[in-house]
Amino acid sequence: MTLRYFCFDALLQQEDWLSPAYVGIDENGRIAYLSDKAPQQGIAMEAVKGYALPGFQNAHSHAFQYAMAGLAETHPSGTDDDFWTWREAMYRTALSVDPDQAEAIAAMLYSEMLRVGYTHVAEFHYLHHDKDGKPYENLAEMGERMVAAAKAAGIGITLVPVFYQKGGFGVDPQPRQRRFISKTTDEYFKLLEASSVIVKKHAHANLGFSVHSLRAVTSEDTIRTFNNGPKDIPFHIHVAEQLKEVSDCMAHTGQRPMQWLLNNLPVNERFHMVHSTHLDDQELKSVSASGGHVVLCPSTEGNLGDGFFRMKEYCRAGGRWSIGTDSHIGLNPMEEFRMIDYRQRLLTHHRNTFPGNAAQYMVNESVMSGRMAMHMRHRENFAMNQPFDALVVSSLSPLFAGSLANVLPSIVYASDPSMYEGTIVNGNWVVRNGTHSRAASIRQQFLSAIRTLGNR
Repeated sequence: MTLRYFCFDALLQQEDWLSPAYVGIDENGRIAYLSDKAPQQGIAMEAVKGYALPGFQNAHSHAFQYAMAGLAETHPSGTDDDFWTWREAMYRTALSVDPDQAEAIAAMLYSEMLRVGYTHVAEFHYLHHDKDGKPYENLAEMGERMVAAAKAAGIGITLVPVFYQKGGFGVDPQPRQRRFISKTTDEYFKLLEASSVIVKKHAHANLGFSVHSLRAVTSEDTIRTFNNGPKDIPFHIHVAEQLKEVSDCMAHTGQRPMQWLLNNLPVNERFHMVHSTHLDDQELKSVSASGGHVVLCPSTEGNLGDGFFRMKEYCRAGGRWSIGTDSHIGLNPMEEFRMIDYRQRLLTHHRNTFPGNAAQYMVNESVMSGRMAMHMRHRENFAMNQPFDALVVSSLSPLFAGSLANVLPSIVYASDPSMYEGTIVNGNWVVRNGTHSRAASIRQQFLSAIRTLGNR
């Protein structure tokens, strides 16, 4: 077996750096050699002046919303603007895009994710039907477009078809939600099965399943969906993002959203609970003990004014978490990490949100929990027979001179994408020197879609 080799200044494992790092890649893009010692036989090797970090997982994405990034930021004097008014702008975008446009938007977004170091994305997908709310002949038409966009960009995807049934607690769906709606669990499971057929055709794709939120599906059907759904794939759900959601859930069920979830479903490591912004003490403790995962989307949560997740307490209770970019108002994982940490510092007036090496903790936790959100089981950053997916940060930056012990904190807290050498997926450079390998064609199709939409 002939391998292709890289030599990096260092490669980040969970415990420490491997330095220098020699990586041999087989014909399938998997690691077949990993050592700080050079292979003995004479071989061709690509020497990279850089530090290899594990590729990041983006555990929560609504790709079509990238088309409206930055377009809901004008707030007329004398008016209130919050999540619920922002949602109206989102509905307008959702009702506008056709399948070709949705694919072009997603491909552009995914190429940008790759540029900043994400190598896999969980697409929380609820834009299912045509503009009139009628199912396509291929029930998974729009999901298939997301899978195709990911293939074009070169990113791994976990397609998460979403069950969306209601317009709120006890409220019928609104006309502008018509593209999202499955009326019954039977309808949703047909959609999920059609999505499964698509995903099985592609090596770069996995499957998850989802209830959008407790406000969007009846309590009975939420329970039925999980209990009758697949037994071995991740389950994603929005929980307690907004204060109004909490009060509405209390009025409708007599329980807070997370409280209801914990009391009615067997929350465990398969659960990925997005936002979870507003948790009380008991909910925080119970979620931490359950093995379930919270998915934090700091840039979107800040943009929407959701509130502050209690990360410092959650971390100390042993809670598991990953990151996502949701509406894609921000994309850089390092910025997401900083927002998570700095919000806690501002609230507590202390700098030690996380014990020990905060940068190492955030990278390790987000990568490991993110992989579980993707239905990936790799337990080490890099290991034999594991796909070689990496963000490579240039070692030539003056900030990285000196001790290797200071490199990761400098990357997490003080770097920007101009310092990135590129992104590798399955052993191949997909982004190099800030440029995606298919940048021209992806950008051209995106611009064509945006011009046709006319929303920018």
